[in-house]
Amino acid sequence: MLSLQGDPVDAINSSVELTEAERIDRLRLIRSDNVGPRTFRSLVDHFGTARAALERLPDLARRGGAARSGRICSADEARAELAASRKFGIAWIAPGEDGYPARLATLDDAPPLLAIRGDNATLMRPMIAIVGSRNASGAGLKFAGQLARELGEAGFIVISGLARGVDQAAHRASVEGGTIAVLAGGHDCIYPPEHGDLLASILDHEGAAISEMPLGHEPRARDFPRRNRLISGAALGVVVVEAAHRSGSLITARMAAEQGREVFAVPGSPLDPRAAGTNDLIKQGATLVTEAADIINAVQPIMERPLMHPASEPDSEPFESDPQTHDRDQISGLLGPAPISIDDLVRMSGASPAIVRTVLLELELAGRLERHGGGLVSLL
Repeated sequence: MLSLQGDPVDAINSSVELTEAERIDRLRLIRSDNVGPRTFRSLVDHFGTARAALERLPDLARRGGAARSGRICSADEARAELAASRKFGIAWIAPGEDGYPARLATLDDAPPLLAIRGDNATLMRPMIAIVGSRNASGAGLKFAGQLARELGEAGFIVISGLARGVDQAAHRASVEGGTIAVLAGGHDCIYPPEHGDLLASILDHEGAAISEMPLGHEPRARDFPRRNRLISGAALGVVVVEAAHRSGSLITARMAAEQGREVFAVPGSPLDPRAAGTNDLIKQGATLVTEAADIINAVQPIMERPLMHPASEPDSEPFESDPQTHDRDQISGLLGPAPISIDDLVRMSGASPAIVRTVLLELELAGRLERHGGGLVSLL
């Protein structure tokens, strides 16, 4: 088996170190109503700092049609959350700081702060995600463990979601080499609860756990797709071992493809419904996997390419300081419950991209807009 000493891309030196005040401002902004990771980044790109963006939230929400401004997280609330996290051994890390996975930082919806517990060095090594059915077959569990061990021997970190089935098999097989658990809830709300011992073992063996959720946050159904984007986004590629049709693992595979990550699938019997999703992935162009070498050979060339950090690039499409009323009315009128692309809104409205982006931001902060994958938006 080929041995890998390090990933020259993921080993990029950290160039960012937030002050405590900046960390508090970032936490306040992402904890405020109607501010998600994409909106956070747009606000900071435009206004320069999280503090400046916080000052503008009420006005932007009012312009978007909000009857009253949404809740803005206070400095005291943010300080209390950071203090409670430190007692739990959690550090809140920003993109570019030591411990924030470099590939995750390239996503346009990367968490502006990531709650990390465990060994930071593990998070800077090259990762492969292994996911699959919670109700996996014995053969699927065995093969997931075999892949995880061999990838660990080759120098890769296995990242997964701590779920039942394939996830836990991959974690348990790679504990000794280092593995990363991505949590859908807060660090004190482990799901499923019976995997608390597994997480403790991961942390005891120089592994790590990450989450974007606050302490006390119990995972809900909608939190798992959010978690899945972190699994795929931090990795070079995603391996799906078993997945039925409409499986959550297929959502992870779709997100990986959208993020430009490699998608791998383990073939299975056409008579086993747990293999239906993976067999379909292969038909759609996923790389067929029968051994770890299939994965390693595919990702080695990717590791040699330079990694682009969008956060370091200037905002090429600035916002309009105050769009005209007729622009707002026209763009709002084109929106409805059916998702539409931002490019189509620009074309149909005749407004500049800057004006369209500004109106959408105002609507979002007013709680009236929903963003979908692929640059699609709709009215709530």
